[in-house]
Amino acid sequence: MDSKQPLLAKQRSSTWSHETQLESPESKQPLLAKQRSRTWSHDTQLESPGSKQPLLAKQRSRTWSHDTQLESPGSKQPLLAKQQSSTWSRETQLESPQSKEPLLAKQRSRTWNRETQLESPAVVQSLSGKQVSLSHEVRPEKKLREMNPLGGNVKQLLLQCAEAVSENKSEEFKLFAEEVRNAVSITGEPIQRLGAYMLEGLVAKQESSGTNIYRGKYRELDNNKLLSYTHILYDICPYFKFGYMAANGAIAEALKNEDMIHIIDFQIAQGTQWVTLIQAFAARPGGPPHLRITGINDPSADHARGDNPNLVENLFSDMSKKFNIPLQFRSLTVHGPEVTREMLDIRTGEALAVNFTLQLHHTPDESVDVNNPRDGLLRMIKGLSPKVTTLVEQESNTNTTPFLTRFSETLNYYSAMFESIDATLARDRRERISVEQHCLAKDIVNIIACEGKERVERHELLGKWRSRLTMAGFKPYPLSSYVNSVIKTLLGHYSDKYTVLEKDGALLLGWKNRNLISASAWH
Repeated sequence: MDSKQPLLAKQRSSTWSHETQLESPESKQPLLAKQRSRTWSHDTQLESPGSKQPLLAKQRSRTWSHDTQLESPGSKQPLLAKQQSSTWSRETQLESPQSKEPLLAKQRSRTWNRETQLESPAVVQSLSGKQVSLSHEVRPEKKLREMNPLGGNVKQLLLQCAEAVSENKSEEFKLFAEEVRNAVSITGEPIQRLGAYMLEGLVAKQESSGTNIYRGKYRELDNNKLLSYTHILYDICPYFKFGYMAANGAIAEALKNEDMIHIIDFQIAQGTQWVTLIQAFAARPGGPPHLRITGINDPSADHARGDNPNLVENLFSDMSKKFNIPLQFRSLTVHGPEVTREMLDIRTGEALAVNFTLQLHHTPDESVDVNNPRDGLLRMIKGLSPKVTTLVEQESNTNTTPFLTRFSETLNYYSAMFESIDATLARDRRERISVEQHCLAKDIVNIIACEGKERVERHELLGKWRSRLTMAGFKPYPLSSYVNSVIKTLLGHYSDKYTVLEKDGALLLGWKNRNLISASAWH
């Protein structure tokens, strides 16, 4: 080069292969520095053949492959370009105001952090007195570099993964997913445990395998083990007990003067809900009523696996003998939306109660089926003129929301639930791991990875359920203050971080003021 000014290129990179070619346009003689290095710090001094001044290129590199070509335009003006880049491929062209010949810096890099500084010592100023702006897209590598993937930032990484899935950016998703894998553990903090299952759902979503994974999770256990894990969840968390007590309290209050009672339970499960109510009926001062219970069992729903009509029948038979209460049980195997009045054997003189506990959200609505089976079922039930209808549902909005909103809602909802489990059961307990894997993870995968009719976990907020029931002709049946006090007593046996909120006659159970379950009654 004819210029007496040195050209300093300071580069930080961890390259396995690095080629740098510097060519002076006036001397036609190329200056080639071809370096293949496995070092973290490499200093190379190159001398320009047309100048007595040395050209020092100090390079520190963490890239896998980096080609840089710098061409001097023959100008004596300084060129300062400080670049911080996390791109996979970038071309930057800078033009000197005293020369029409461009300065081309073509850089291909896989680095996560790189600085390149080209400096002439004469002056440090912008070209033509104008500000030089090197704009570039923020790539996922830089985002990851700026994030600490522990603690609360697991959520941030999961949200970045979900965003990549929604935008069909598979390469970005792979990068973020790998970071999440390194940060989560089924024996770690609540967010780390949840993160493992959320990531499983995202991978299934990305690979369009959600339905198969969801069904596989149900079928990997026999019924007995699934039942045992369900009972553990029932014991360690008050969610089921809250729903059962609220519904039973409303039914007991509405039917306290009735001698002939018929309860229709959509998804009877193991019949656990009715044990305390049967005992309460049997203890009536004037004698127990005659009680019929009809349990609906969906023959095809994966979510209903674990229901055991024979077990329920034996349970009720034993209770009838033990407490001297006339009790008949009938199991009805049919899809919930296909239930008709004729199937239910409605009898004159019987007071009717209908129960939906953590079940109605499985029934498709208008967003899945133009016939809107969800609202149709509610209208059919209203036509039976029940004395009371009880509804217990997860307080979450995942039915018709877009994917990213649905993912965020699921993340926040289950974060609170996993924290509450953590307050009761030690992290290294095998029972806790099994409960989360087999009772909760399957629902998480279904919400995140499945669409259309295959997505059966379609939760709605209390306000939406209120609208549906009102449109079907129902009116609120406020839960009594006694039920509220009994539930608060129940929660006293758990953590003080549980909350109970009364809202327009309904009750909401929450963890740290994040509502998780709603219970309401209607007539």
